[in-house]
Amino acid sequence: MQTYSKQVAVIDYDAGNIKSVVKALQYLGFKAFVTRKESEILSSSHVILPGVGSFADAMEHLVSYDLIDVIMKLRKEGNPFLGICLGLQILFEDSEESPGVKGLSILKGHVKRLKDSEGLKVPDIGWNSCSLVNSGRLFSGIKDEPFFYFVHSYYLSMDDEEKVRAVMDYGGTRTHASIEDGNFFACQFHPEKSGDTGLKVLSNFLSQK
Repeated sequence: MQTYSKQVAVIDYDAGNIKSVVKALQYLGFKAFVTRKESEILSSSHVILPGVGSFADAMEHLVSYDLIDVIMKLRKEGNPFLGICLGLQILFEDSEESPGVKGLSILKGHVKRLKDSEGLKVPDIGWNSCSLVNSGRLFSGIKDEPFFYFVHSYYLSMDDEEKVRAVMDYGGTRTHASIEDGNFFACQFHPEKSGDTGLKVLSNFLSQK
C-alpha cells in the first residue's frame, strides 16, 4: 500500500462513526488522526467531519468545543473539507429533525425527513444507487449509478442544484446525496462503508489541493 505524506484531520465532536472513517483512511495509506484542536485542524492538508447522530446534539457540541469558527476558517483558507452523513447536514441552514436549531448555514438548503412509503422503511439503512450529475470531482473514474451505503432518516434539499453532484431517489423523493462547492465536499452516504467505490471517493477527495 502506497504511503502519502498528507495528514488528514478527522474532527471529533462526539458524533458516532468516527473510527470507521479513520480506519478507511489508514487502509488507503494516509496518516489520519482524530482531533478537536484548532491548530491541528488548520495545519492539516485535508479535513473530514463525519458523524452519525442528532442534528441538535451536533450543533451543541460544535459550539461547546469552539469548532464552528474553525470550520469557518477552513472555508476561507481553502483546505479541502469533506462532510459525511451528519457532517453534510449541519453545513446547511436547518433540519426538520431539530426545529428551531440553526445549522452552520455555510451552504443554502434544508434537511428534511424522508417520507414513509410502501415497501420502504425510515430510517433508510442499506445500499442505494445514485445518479451522478454535474461532473463531481469526488466521482472521477466512477461509472454512473454507483451503489453506496446509507444510514439516515433525513435528506438534503439544496437550493442550488448546480452544486449537487449525486442524487438518490428514495420512494419518489429526490434526495441530494453529494454536493461540492469550492473546497467543501459532502455526501449523505458513507464512503468508508461503501466498499471499493467508497474508497475511490475518499481517494478522490484526498487528491484535491
